[in-house]
Amino acid sequence: MFNVAIGPLVKLWAIGFDGANLPKDADIQERLQLIDPDNIELNDERQTVFLTKKGMELDLGAIAKGYIADAIKTLWLQRGVKTGIIDLGGNILLVGPSTHDDQKWRVGIQSPDEKRDVPAGVLNTAEKSLVTSGIYERFLVIDGQEYHHMFDSHTGYPIKNDLASVTIVSDRSIDGDIWTTQAFYQGMEKGPALIEAQPGLEAVFVTRNHEVAVTSGLEDTFRLVDSEYHMISTH
Repeated sequence: MFNVAIGPLVKLWAIGFDGANLPKDADIQERLQLIDPDNIELNDERQTVFLTKKGMELDLGAIAKGYIADAIKTLWLQRGVKTGIIDLGGNILLVGPSTHDDQKWRVGIQSPDEKRDVPAGVLNTAEKSLVTSGIYERFLVIDGQEYHHMFDSHTGYPIKNDLASVTIVSDRSIDGDIWTTQAFYQGMEKGPALIEAQPGLEAVFVTRNHEVAVTSGLEDTFRLVDSEYHMISTH
């Protein structure tokens, strides 16, 4: 689940940054004592944030790109931009109609096993935000064991499930940021139902076993293009 207080744990592992390592379990357990969001005190009147334990640190990485993408779109619309693509790497925000005859956009969903820009499938969509969280961009391999950068705030270790990626389709990019984390944490067992229950959200789930599932609103607009993958139903 989304936890803005997870900074000390992210810094400890440093996956995707210089100094990436497999920490000692004792160090992980120590950091777990610092990542409880209930220890963040907000004062609306003073507009202040207070961290009640020494060593706590906020990490906004999971929502920063979504917030920025939405702000760029607002700026574009204010300046009269009619159509375009805001691409922040993992966050795609479509603005206006495309140049295709049907005015829809064609957006590839990355194949986790292939090099960048090789899709497992393609979504045909009107202007939307598409945010993807996956295990294939930032990871660490030690003694043949792979550790990705999305952490379970209860265990201090990378989330363990059968997913390779989740893509959330929404109106706002920041919503996609928040819900990709939530859906990935729930895995294939509960993730699709979670997103189905959220008004205005759709999702594409890709598993490590080359299975792809989409929520009901994407069934007529998503198609596979990689023969290594196959569609499964979750409802």
